[in-house]
Amino acid sequence: MPNARPDLPGGGALRVAVHAAGVRLPLGRTAVQAIARGVLAAERVRAAELSFTFLTGRAMAALNWRHLRHRGPTDIITFELAPVPGRPVSGDVYVCPDVARAHATAHRVPLREEIARLVVHGTLHVLGHAHPEDESRTRSPMWRRQERLLARLYPVRAA
Repeated sequence: MPNARPDLPGGGALRVAVHAAGVRLPLGRTAVQAIARGVLAAERVRAAELSFTFLTGRAMAALNWRHLRHRGPTDIITFELAPVPGRPVSGDVYVCPDVARAHATAHRVPLREEIARLVVHGTLHVLGHAHPEDESRTRSPMWRRQERLLARLYPVRAA
């Protein structure tokens, strides 16, 4: 698991770009950036370049098939770029709000909370965290870390 990169000149920076490709963002760009930067800071990363792209279900299904050979859309796909000494941690995260909406409904959580969870999840994947692909994923160390960070970075407000 990567952490601070002291080999970077000038101490680095935490850069987070947010794009919407044909979808409305359920969580504002500033909130996505703040959550991702919060995860990076909590993981002691000093320099990173992350890109979050929110896609339609059709675009996510195409990406899922092209890169993973899985049919249909998924909620998130993360590409961690190979670490290079002296370079920031880098990765691309793709999120499908339509699938996230279905998951939020099924788990009875607000859509914005589910999107925030995916931002934390994707950022952790970029940093090299992994989880099992079966039903034990929600008991994995990565999942527990994700939920602790989510609670800190996106606290649920009581009604």
